Amino acid sequence: MAVRRAAQGRAAAGAIAGYVLRIARESADRTQVAMAEALGADLTTWQGWESGRRPLANMKAGALLDLRRRLLALGSDPHVLHLLDPAMDADRIIAATVRPEEGAPRPHPLADWVHTRDTAHMIAWALNGRVPPGLARRPAAARRGPVARAPLLPAAERGAFFSRLQDMAESAARKGQGGLLLHRQALYLCAYDRTPEAAAWMSQALHDRRDLVAERGWTPLWPTARSTATALARLGDRRPLMDFIDRSIAGHDAAETANLNYWAYWLGSIREPQPDDSFMRLRDGNWEPLRLLHGLAAGLHQAPAYIDLYIHTLWALLTTHMWLPLADPALTDTLHTHTARLLDHGGISPRSRRELSTVHYVLGENRT
Repeated sequence: MAVRRAAQGRAAAGAIAGYVLRIARESADRTQVAMAEALGADLTTWQGWESGRRPLANMKAGALLDLRRRLLALGSDPHVLHLLDPAMDADRIIAATVRPEEGAPRPHPLADWVHTRDTAHMIAWALNGRVPPGLARRPAAARRGPVARAPLLPAAERGAFFSRLQDMAESAARKGQGGLLLHRQALYLCAYDRTPEAAAWMSQALHDRRDLVAERGWTPLWPTARSTATALARLGDRRPLMDFIDRSIAGHDAAETANLNYWAYWLGSIREPQPDDSFMRLRDGNWEPLRLLHGLAAGLHQAPAYIDLYIHTLWALLTTHMWLPLADPALTDTLHTHTARLLDHGGISPRSRRELSTVHYVLGENRT
């Protein structure tokens, strides 16, 4: 698929991280001039960081660490500062996709690192303007003059991004197991392209691999099968996801472990970056159960297409960590009310209804 590059309209290499930095400054209620003075930095340097013309990722590690700590001391919101890492990762993925000729020959970031939900949200922000959940509740700061509402890619670069992603997904699929990680992650990001042509391509690409969902229990292709089933659900076909839960997760210890580990990483309960999917098989996964519970509870509201998978994972988490409802009574009350509402309204599979009933019971028994 040919890529058409526009003669004009090009995003700065560090635009997403720069935009997050601007929000961090605004959370401290400081102007660019005031922040630059407080840090002892040149104003043009600060403006370059915010615009992305001077990518934060190009700073020396020690200097970047010092900047973040000083911003925290000056009153910047720590939750916003936490998003600088996924924002820099998103900038790197977009640059490597749209402008591959500008970097040294190396594996694409989607081929040598498992990206997280926060990174995916940052990429979506640049592609379609949807504000990441971690920033959505922040009040909009008063700004002078015309200011971009999101670090959006120009239309030509957005088209190039999706075109190259499709090429990468197709090429990786032909490489067998050596291309599994790149294929599934590129395919996931392709779903952000809402054009009719992209939807048709996506549907065909997913249905070509639909047979993976029929595999029972854990196999090396399990992560790809999971991504295929969830992507089809996002397109409106929930049947493959329900089949995947029944055949490839439920009742298989290794697959149940992989599912919990995957969610723990995706939702930030596993903090360490992962270079490939092998971490999913670790039985002693070092993750925080309460943080995972918070993420799954939020997902019940935010991702109705995956509700059956959220319910099964909640059930698996609470039946293996029975103490969790006692760790956060407020969350337990909220989740107990929401599960009751879901049971009343239906729209879930028979398995999900049984598991949700168990979740609702466990929550109710542990309410304070």
